[in-house]
Amino acid sequence: MSAKTFELSPGYSISRVIRGGWQLAGGHGAVDRSQAVTDLIAAFDVGIRTYDCADIYTGVEELIGEARERLRNERGAEAARAMNVHTKLVPDLEKLATISRDYIRGIVDKSLRKLKTEQLDLVQFHWWDYALPGYLDALGWLDEARREGKVRNVGTTNFDTPHIAEILEAGIPLVSQQLQYSVLDQRPLNGLSQLAAEKNVKFLCYGSVAGGFLSDKWLGQSEPDMPLENRSLVKYKLIIDDFGGWDLFQSLLRTLKTIGGRYDVDIATIASAWVLEQPQVAAVIVGARNQAHALANAKIMDIALDDEDRRQIAAIISQSRGPEGDVYMLERDRNGRHGSIMHYNLNAGKI
Repeated sequence: MSAKTFELSPGYSISRVIRGGWQLAGGHGAVDRSQAVTDLIAAFDVGIRTYDCADIYTGVEELIGEARERLRNERGAEAARAMNVHTKLVPDLEKLATISRDYIRGIVDKSLRKLKTEQLDLVQFHWWDYALPGYLDALGWLDEARREGKVRNVGTTNFDTPHIAEILEAGIPLVSQQLQYSVLDQRPLNGLSQLAAEKNVKFLCYGSVAGGFLSDKWLGQSEPDMPLENRSLVKYKLIIDDFGGWDLFQSLLRTLKTIGGRYDVDIATIASAWVLEQPQVAAVIVGARNQAHALANAKIMDIALDDEDRRQIAAIISQSRGPEGDVYMLERDRNGRHGSIMHYNLNAGKI
């Protein structure tokens, strides 16, 4: 492993910063498709050569497929092969009780078409409701696709510790788990990190900048009133509340700003670099709306925090109250503050 790449499975290496695709799904504003493809290639050119998307991110697999096709046409097949793409397979909540092999295979085949490839580098599986037991069957069918060569690696998204243990016990060869991890949210340490270390499962982390809250933009700002402008900000404002509230959050921002000043980088870069140092973390997933963001994100891989940096961040974290519980536990309570804002049936009509 170098500072900028990580071997996620034998012979398969990824960049330690992954270009997120959620911001391209349209919920953050209109997307200029041609410019979006150009921006995706700009990330490739600064060393961010792994991309994250999902079957439920409207239009994003197609955009990444177009970027791969442009690389192939302009720079050759080798350049296109150097572009790693991770997608997610997220069956709708209403489909879980009747999940079938054909449904799973249909989503895999759709992703292959949209991403313009014969093999998906990593498919990360999500399941909304543990009370419905079909997740092991679904993962088994996904593993069939791996054995057939349609999928290179299988991972999960947002499963908690007992269910990751159950999946591994069932013989599903998980290489990774995508999960939320940040200086504000360290729920992976509540059991899953230890299991992952024992079973060699790596973490691909989203939320490292809390939807943009962990940035210079929010330093010194008054606490915003609800509702906020998009669901992402609402989601992460709830995390800030659980962490310890706005005053403690501002103390954290000041600390990150001071550390960033020593490296001539911003708050978001330090926040993400901290996550990269945590146990079992292979990469952080970051969004970028333009080429300038891609250049800034590439700097995350250049930062090596020292003991004093870590001590200062730990001093703030030691004052936090949470969030508590296992990975994604709060979000699975559909009647709770976190779960009530989730969207559960985003695949309907897409296959």
